Amino acid sequence: MGVLLSCCRGNSVDFTTPDMETRRRQLAEAADKRHQEQENRGIKDPEKVKRMKQRSEEMERRQEEAARHGAGGSELKWQVAS
Repeated sequence: MGVLLSCCRGNSVDFTTPDMETRRRQLAEAADKRHQEQENRGIKDPEKVKRMKQRSEEMERRQEEAARHGAGGSELKWQVAS
């Protein structure tokens, strides 16, 4: 009835911890990976979202540019006849 426990006998595998720089790099990579996963959670097509965001930013930039140049009164305005 002998029970052999692997934790009780000597193990030939040496478990050394990596140096601090390697450990920091691994932790930073893991944090980046978690951040990316959290950012993309629930999104089926991340590339489509990226394109939509770029398009939205471009439209905002154009509107700001038009507002700066439109101060001279050359912009078109809608009028509704009553």
